[in-house]
Amino acid sequence: MPRSATRAKPRPGPAPAADAAVAVQVEAQVEAMRRFNRFYTHKIGLLEGSRLYDPFSLTETRVLYEIAHRDRVTASDLVRDLGLDAGYISRMLRGFEKQGLVARKSAREDARQSLLTLTAAGRKAFAPQEEVSRRVLRPLLHRLPSDERGQLIGAMETIARLLGETAKAEPSFTLRPHQPGDIGWMIQCHGALYAQEYGFDSSFEALAAEVGMQFLRDFDPACERAWIAELPDGTRVGCVLLIRKSATVAKLRVLLVDPKARGLGVGKALVQACIDFAREKGYRKITLWTNSVLTAARAIYVKAGFQLVKSETHHSFGQTLVGETWDLKL
Repeated sequence: MPRSATRAKPRPGPAPAADAAVAVQVEAQVEAMRRFNRFYTHKIGLLEGSRLYDPFSLTETRVLYEIAHRDRVTASDLVRDLGLDAGYISRMLRGFEKQGLVARKSAREDARQSLLTLTAAGRKAFAPQEEVSRRVLRPLLHRLPSDERGQLIGAMETIARLLGETAKAEPSFTLRPHQPGDIGWMIQCHGALYAQEYGFDSSFEALAAEVGMQFLRDFDPACERAWIAELPDGTRVGCVLLIRKSATVAKLRVLLVDPKARGLGVGKALVQACIDFAREKGYRKITLWTNSVLTAARAIYVKAGFQLVKSETHHSFGQTLVGETWDLKL
């Protein structure tokens, strides 16, 4: 080949300065993670050689925990999810089987796969290990105030989400009764969210304020309730009120789910809390008023068993809307 036709191969040059800076940053962060690992394992008593989980080792306890708490688990699942050697897992499981702690059965859809379950003896042997974990963790949480417990659990779920290899985990949530400040938050969220998503003017926020003020002024805990949906870090992401309309009829009001929590089942849980409470208090019917444009809320009501009983056009909140009354017989 003529010399002029020869193309010289590019030689790899030095790493860009940005890459070098990232490498230095990552090394510092690795050390920070190692410090945290040492701190946390010491805090919960999982030091090398710890006899906390006798008669099982820490690894055996982890394996038994996975078998006890999963509906379906195979040896391959344990190898993959716990990052353990396949041979080591196989020997451990054979030992558990000889002790009568673990049983295998073929999966219906694939006889080549063996599903692992704890036997009655296995459940009995593992029960003390479960209590050990709870006994270690309870005092760590009890010493913290409520908001800091929420921050701690939220941080743990963030770690699991960022480092997990599966799809992005959905944050869990809890429902709690209202506290001072919650109704003000409910009013503000209704005003801002409905203006942003539906173009409602400030008269809608005024309506939410009237509902909130009346609830706080006349609240009867014997037959009324407010629920706030809260993420583990304490962020409020939903609310609903159930108020007394008559001796036999309760009224569901101001259901709201923050956009950041949509898809988690918050709305469904809030409505179900209203239904359960109403039944407990002896109400015979729950009624609510909404607008046809609120399609997500309407879908929740339909799935909960509410029936549309009345609709009419009205001009409110700067919009021409179709108002709807829905009832649920209990």
